[in-house]
Amino acid sequence: MTSRRMATAAQVQPKTPVDTNAPGPMLRFQNNLPKLPVPALQGTLQKYLKSVRPLLSDEDYKKTEQLVKDFEAPGGIGQKLQERLVAHANNPEVVNWLEDWWLDQAYMGYRDPVVIYVSYFFYYKDDKLRKLPATRAAAMTTAALEFKQQIVNQTLEPEYAKGEPMCMDSYKYMFNNCRMPKKPSDYEAIYDPSKHSHIIAMRKNKFYVIDTIHDGQQLSTSELEQQFQRVIDLAGEEKGSAIGALTAENRDIWTDSRELLLAAHPNNKNALNQIESSSFVVCLDDSTPVTRDEAVRECWHGDGRNRFYDKPLQFIVFDNGKAGFMGEHSCMDGTATCRLNEYVCEGLKNNTVNHGPEKIRNNLPQPTELKFHLDNKSEKAIQSAESNFDSLIAKNEMTVLAYQGYGKNLIKKFKSSPDGFTQMIIQLAYYKMFGVSRPTYESAQTRKYQRGRTETARSVTTESVAFVKTMEDPYATNEEKIASFRKALKAQGAYMADCVNGHGVDRHLFGLKNSLKSNEDASLFKDPAYAYSSHWYLSTSQLSSENFDGYGWGPVVSDGFGCAYMIKNNALQFNIASLKDLEVHGKKFINGTHHFKQALEDAANDLRDLMETELNADAKL
Repeated sequence: MTSRRMATAAQVQPKTPVDTNAPGPMLRFQNNLPKLPVPALQGTLQKYLKSVRPLLSDEDYKKTEQLVKDFEAPGGIGQKLQERLVAHANNPEVVNWLEDWWLDQAYMGYRDPVVIYVSYFFYYKDDKLRKLPATRAAAMTTAALEFKQQIVNQTLEPEYAKGEPMCMDSYKYMFNNCRMPKKPSDYEAIYDPSKHSHIIAMRKNKFYVIDTIHDGQQLSTSELEQQFQRVIDLAGEEKGSAIGALTAENRDIWTDSRELLLAAHPNNKNALNQIESSSFVVCLDDSTPVTRDEAVRECWHGDGRNRFYDKPLQFIVFDNGKAGFMGEHSCMDGTATCRLNEYVCEGLKNNTVNHGPEKIRNNLPQPTELKFHLDNKSEKAIQSAESNFDSLIAKNEMTVLAYQGYGKNLIKKFKSSPDGFTQMIIQLAYYKMFGVSRPTYESAQTRKYQRGRTETARSVTTESVAFVKTMEDPYATNEEKIASFRKALKAQGAYMADCVNGHGVDRHLFGLKNSLKSNEDASLFKDPAYAYSSHWYLSTSQLSSENFDGYGWGPVVSDGFGCAYMIKNNALQFNIASLKDLEVHGKKFINGTHHFKQALEDAANDLRDLMETELNADAKL
């Protein structure tokens, strides 16, 4: 399965799209951003060979080396594909040579359920001032609407990385959007945010429309709180039919089920349209997670009923006031929604959000429940969806290591890149658990280019393998361990820099493969090493926030881990997901996520203890 992590329109079908050509500070750099480059063929192939070398036996490596030579031979298939790809990239009609292929094959054409396999989440720290669900939901909604207004007005300041402006195009897929099921490939429906001011609140599987504008004025936080409390009261204790469970289905099944739903009653079309066109969804869950592990499971998937997984933005508030967020990943990567959620959390913490007047207007209309009319066929589809969801969830496991030993501040004292350092913790942990290094994906963002999204940083290098082996060698000296660590860190940093500059291996090879004609093939892409080197036993990515207490997603292969991590000032956090009955190369692990969690803690301790010897030696000098 292609790893899509944090992170454009193969079948984006706008209804009334945001005008990204309109002048506004948010998009002021947009048309001047460079296009995603097509790297030189030889450079990519040499980098590819270097990346597979630590993963292969000498014999297998020689076979791959020969296939690469054949591929890049003068007049060979590789050069033809490169010429086609360059011509495609240079087509003035094409903004980004990768985007249509990537959106379709990594997301819209992908048929497994979005929940578990595609979606991701953030789990917030507790809000000490807002412990009631309606209170917290209202404050979060006000902050999110404030952010929405900046996108609509295009006043949101662009993001920067090392002083370079980032592409802001994906923000148009944030509010008033919905992924729509279709065969053979889904599409994104975009609604005019200035004409759709309503949100959807979900409670007990039921959908309620709350218009955030009344008599031309936005509802204040106090008014929104009243509306959310009304929803909780109106929903009562009885659960509604789990329409939302249909969105947790295989995409082809959901496509068919949606047609059944539309056929069951003419009013169902409008009800679906209200959900799909809403600014976002607020899920008022009746669960009360206490532990971090309980809460991340609820944010990752919930009960499969009180959700609408096709919406890119779902804010989740639990009955005990805890809260989080779930994102649908197709058109937007985590960096954009991380910024939205940071804005919400930081604004509420620092009291910079405009909550409006305290006084509640006495003529606010009640939230409107969307009534779905079901027949036997649609009811059976819902029952099947619920059953499929429950069995899927039962197979998966997730746990969090909230490591309080140190964080970014100490890592910088070790004269190390915090991200590179944490990647080496992950590599060392995997080696401790399995005794071998296996293909690892780290997300690198290419948003310095027009409509750029992500590239794969291949974390396993010859240097990283030497490092983990040296670290676990009882006879190696601290000096030898530190030297091997520094080399591994340098290799990881260099590869990441290449990726950010559009010169990774995976997306280029993906483009070349997509340039094949139907009657052509290339032996390189049939090489077992090609498939193995992109079989992500570890799918990793960093998004860091002092306001989050969890962030993650599922594994991308059945014998691997999803490993999301945050690097805080004085803490590290790892969110680990895998199948409950994990089997890797014939070896079974009953509590694989917890074994890996322990290995991560041990690796973090070992690396700190090692680097402190250098710090102490420097202090003596």
